[in-house]
Order: sequence, then structure tokens, then C-alpha cells
Amino acid sequence: MAIRKSQVYLSLVNSYLIDSPQPSTINYWYNLGSLLGLCLVIQIASGIFLAMHYSSHIDLAFASVEHIMRDVNYGYLIRYIHANGASFFFICMYGHIGKALYYGSYKSPRVLVWVIGVIIFILTMATAFLGYCCVYGQMSHWGATVITNLLSAIPFIGQDLVPWIWGSFSVSNPTIQRFFALHYLCPFILAALVIMHLMALHVHGSTNPLGINNNIDRLPFHGYFVFKDLVTVFLLLLIFSLFVFFSPNTMGHPDNYIPGNPLVTPASIVPEWYLLPFYAILRSIPDKLGGVIAMFGAILILLVLPITDRSVIRGNTFKIFSKTLFFLFIYNFLLLGQLGQLHVEVPFIELGQIATLNYFLYFLVLVPAISTLENILFYIGRVYNNK
Repeated sequence: MAIRKSQVYLSLVNSYLIDSPQPSTINYWYNLGSLLGLCLVIQIASGIFLAMHYSSHIDLAFASVEHIMRDVNYGYLIRYIHANGASFFFICMYGHIGKALYYGSYKSPRVLVWVIGVIIFILTMATAFLGYCCVYGQMSHWGATVITNLLSAIPFIGQDLVPWIWGSFSVSNPTIQRFFALHYLCPFILAALVIMHLMALHVHGSTNPLGINNNIDRLPFHGYFVFKDLVTVFLLLLIFSLFVFFSPNTMGHPDNYIPGNPLVTPASIVPEWYLLPFYAILRSIPDKLGGVIAMFGAILILLVLPITDRSVIRGNTFKIFSKTLFFLFIYNFLLLGQLGQLHVEVPFIELGQIATLNYFLYFLVLVPAISTLENILFYIGRVYNNK
């Protein structure tokens, strides 16, 4: 027997990366998982090197970032890799979630894979927010102030919870120091969750675009899919390099090159682009507590999909109504992202409220209604064809 199969640890590597049988019909959208793994490695590696030169003291945080950019050998490169890596992480993550929504990867028997994936998504957003605050530019300071202040909407304990998180009566030195400590810790928790995600996926294997049981026509992972993954890895690295070397600040905010100043409020306080859709949902609700519930509910509502999707056919490849509804949902999500960076004024207030309503309707009303309708049409068609 080959050593890769007989040795305890190598047999694990073999079962996941070499002999693992994968459906022959999976397409390039299924490569986003490996790209996310690459992004996580890039973020952890670049983050460790940045932490060697970063100071989390509030009086030194901004200056230490500038020191990294100007004085450390290739510090500018490491910083730009880390900053743009966060954006590419979310590009791949949104694509990965979109693929799962389109192909029904959340349906039984892969519910556990989906639940762990949603937890990874939430923790990634928290990690990105904490890291953005560590720069301590203008947008970092006011972003931290606004987001942490949302917790004051929690009944009974909210007013006490906010200063407890700050470690003071405003965003100050204890806040940035504990945010940095958590930001350094979270990626390693993410790595553990990713391993759990892969373990849960390994039980039943990947889905496929056809939405059928494809146990007969499967191919080993190494050779076929390793090469296929490498194609998108090189493509990602090419596009990533173009941003890092030629346009490193495109996905950032110019106000974050101004040192954080609690006495000067920016004209418009906005988070990074990957949090804008949820920020738009937060702003569309007039009530503070209602906005906080809606924002967190917009993420947690992903967990109800295995229940609300009643379709007997997995995925949207052969379902015209669900496919149309899915692309309308994507358009609505992009609209929320655009509205999140605009000023709160007419007509953007009303547009944000309509887009927020559409977002929740998709999960709670439209998906169960359309999937039920398509089930009825499927059974009618099968009865008709059997005559």
C-alpha cells in the first residue's frame, strides 16, 4: 500500500486532496472555496508581518502604519497586500455564497456545512471591522464609534455594554488595544472553522450544477481538480497583483489617510465597501433597535434557507422562475451596496427601505412560494409525461 494511504496523517491529506472523489460536472464557480483558502493564508501571513511593526497604542497606531509604509523594507507592499487581500477575501466570499444560493448547496444533507459557512461569514465581517479600526484613520475612529454605539440599543444592558467594550467613555486607547488583540486572534479561529467546514463537506462531498446524485460519475481530486483550481489561483493572483502594484487604494477610503480625530466628524461615515449592503439595511430602519435587529437579521436569515426552500430539485439550473428570482436578488443586493455609501436623503431613503423589504421577502416569502409553485409544475409535468 502506498505510504500516502498507510501513514496516519498522510492518509488524511490523501483523502481530502488526492483521492477525494468529486462530481465530474462541477464548474469554475466551485473553485471559489480554494481561492478563499488562499486569501486566508495571504491575510494571516501578511498580518503576522504587519504585527511585528504595528503599535496598538492610540497615540502611535496611525504613525506606526505610516512607519510601515515609509520606513520598513517592503512594508508598503505588505500593508497593501493585507488591505487589498481583505477586499479580495470578500469578493471570493460573496461569490462563494452566491454559488451556494444558486446551486442549492445549503439543502440537506449539507445543512451543517451551510451553518458553519454562515458562522465563518459573520466572524470574517467582525475580523475585517476590527482590522479597519486598527489603522486609526478618520474613518476607522468614526466607524468604530458608530458601530459600537449600536449596542446601546440593546434593552436594559446596552448603555452599560458600550463603555465596557470601549474600556472608557469613548473610543480610546483601551478600545484600539483590545480591538487589535481580537483582530490578531480571530483569523486563527477562522482557520479552525474552515477545517470544520471542510470536515463537514467531506462527509457527503460537493454538490454539482445539475442538482442530482452524481455518485456514479466522479473523478479524483488530484490531477483533474487540482489543475482546475490552479487556473483560477493564477488568475486571482494576477488581478490581485494589478491592484496591489498599480491601484492599491482603489477599494479604500481617502479619509483613512487622515489621523483619527474625535473632534472632527467626516461629512459621510461609511464602512468598507464589503459591509455597505448591511449598513444600508441598518440605515433604512428609522428606529435604532429595529435597525440593529434588521442588520444582524440580514445575515442570520441565511440560516433559514434549508427550511424555506421546499424545492424537490436542488439548485436553479433547470428552474426558470427561481433563476430569475435569484438574479433579481443579486441586483437588489448590489443596489443596497450602492445605497449604503450615499447620503441619507430623498430618494435614497425610500429606495433603501424598498430594497431592504425585498431582501427579507426573498428569503421569507418568495423562495418558499416559488419553490412550491415549481414543485406543483414538476409533478404536473411528470404526470403528463407518464400518460
